[in-house]
Amino acid sequence: MAVGIFDSGLGGLTVLNAAQARLPELDFLYFADSAHAPYGVRDAEDIYQLTRKAVHTLWDSGCNLVILACNTASAAALRRMQEEGVPKGKRVLGVFVPLIEALTERQWGDNSPPREVEVKHVALFATPATVSSRAFQRELAFRAIGVDVEAQACGGVVDAIEDGDMILAEALVRSHVDALKRKMPDPQAAILGCTHYPLMEEAFQAALGPDVKVYSQGDLVAASLADYLTRHPDMLGDGAGGYLTTGNPSRVSDRATQFLRRQISFKAA
Repeated sequence: MAVGIFDSGLGGLTVLNAAQARLPELDFLYFADSAHAPYGVRDAEDIYQLTRKAVHTLWDSGCNLVILACNTASAAALRRMQEEGVPKGKRVLGVFVPLIEALTERQWGDNSPPREVEVKHVALFATPATVSSRAFQRELAFRAIGVDVEAQACGGVVDAIEDGDMILAEALVRSHVDALKRKMPDPQAAILGCTHYPLMEEAFQAALGPDVKVYSQGDLVAASLADYLTRHPDMLGDGAGGYLTTGNPSRVSDRATQFLRRQISFKAA
């Protein structure tokens, strides 16, 4: 019984790793659209078409439930996919929900009016496409008032991570944090709004300082998934687990093994 996890590349492995630790009895089918990564510099229509194709591949592979472990896809494609109709017995969910639940300390099903929350100044680090979509700010506004969100587009970080150049990725993180702090000198919280970024969480925390609470998505999404499946056990599909990629399986496998520090073998999608 497999749950599908989709990402433009390898960033979603941070969600997969947390989900496997939280739900060891489940199989997961991971799809990396590595041939078209990164999504963060693409336009919304392109992101939608690529995401839709990948999600349908996972549905056709026996996954009733697919998690978009990609903030860019969640921002640019999720709402449109849901509005255009999802096949009966299938679901596609994004990764913003658990973040906003944690930040606002209210459940997604809580439809009461927006209210003030403790955190007032939030830094959002994300890809250019996620920043331009303003999807995070829109969803947050439904649940909280009086929260100032300063977004920083982190160009180049995903490319460096996908290339395995962590020295460059760390330098870029410091540069982007410096740019953010020129606009918002004293953020109370920071959202790592790309599932690649938890791989650089220590670099973000070091650059931001110890007083800034950093929200990373892996554990939050895994906990939310566990709760969802408890309430919707029929969403467990009959497909098998594994790893698929549109890129070079050997190269992607090597990078994934490096990231997770355990053997990962991708097959061609």
